[in-house]
Amino acid sequence: MSCFLVTGGSGFIGSAYIRFLMNSTNHQVINIDKLTYASNLESLEMMEKNPRYHFVRGDILDEKLLGGLFKEFHPDYVVHLAAESHVDRSIQNSRNFIETNIFGTYNLLEISRKYWLSLNSKKKLKFKFHHISTDEVFGSLSSMGLFNEESPYDPSSPYSASKAGSDHLVRSWHKTYGLPTLISNCSNNYGPYQFPEKLIPLTIMNAMEDKPITIYGDGMNVRDWIFVEDHVEAMYAVILKGEVGNSYCIGGDNQKTNVEVVHELCNILDAILPRNTSPQSSYHDLITFINDRPGHDFRYAIESSKIHKNLQWKPAETFQSGLEKTIQWYIKNRSWLENTKSSTKTL
Repeated sequence: MSCFLVTGGSGFIGSAYIRFLMNSTNHQVINIDKLTYASNLESLEMMEKNPRYHFVRGDILDEKLLGGLFKEFHPDYVVHLAAESHVDRSIQNSRNFIETNIFGTYNLLEISRKYWLSLNSKKKLKFKFHHISTDEVFGSLSSMGLFNEESPYDPSSPYSASKAGSDHLVRSWHKTYGLPTLISNCSNNYGPYQFPEKLIPLTIMNAMEDKPITIYGDGMNVRDWIFVEDHVEAMYAVILKGEVGNSYCIGGDNQKTNVEVVHELCNILDAILPRNTSPQSSYHDLITFINDRPGHDFRYAIESSKIHKNLQWKPAETFQSGLEKTIQWYIKNRSWLENTKSSTKTL
């Protein structure tokens, strides 16, 4: 049994990672999350009575709190997911992104470094710091090509710039101080428990509420999509088998334009949850195109051969099967969606 300290563990990807650790391993998990608008304790309420799980409400900028957690729980692995992550919000208010994504990462790196130096040789050899990043740090692709671990950084938004900065900090703490770090850059995640400001859950929510389904610009921007449960299994492979100092690109091999994603969602919803209108119509009729957002990258796509070959990981879900599981979950968990909406506002 190992001890995992997970930052941002009550968010979308973090909660999926913790559910995986708790359900599929015997590890101890410490979750520190300051519970911003995109975090939700309901996503992990089934874990609350498990003695292997410990939740702490706190900010990664709180040096004293973090230091106390390291002293109390002696983590073997730090998995850093805490981040402000929505592009639109970063355009409106970039300060939070700089503070959390850059200064927060610095704080966590420094405390991890000091802790790592204090360990005995066996624990020191085992310890790893895994930083979870995004393919958005690489900027935008044209209609050809794929991002890989050698791609140059070219962020377009305050969000992606702040994540690029945190990636560079992590690498420098490995090169300068020897801290055993790993970085993974992932494509767009989707699945259960995702806050409804992202494309897929927002489309599902608006469809179920018979509201306009909005698409930026002409809808031809391309993203590579990965089911969140596939992503967290890849994350686990990285921290157990990844080579220290390396980065790994994690993609779902599902390149889709935004309009393709929305049409596919509407097709599935038409089949399993027909609109309650008279005469009956399709969810496609709700699609509305709106002005494009500033700095909207045209295309992201990841080439994942390194993690496929070196860590023997590949996604289990197809885009179709992942979407079906996601839609079914939101239909069955409308109370989660309502509680999330009532506690905060989406953009």
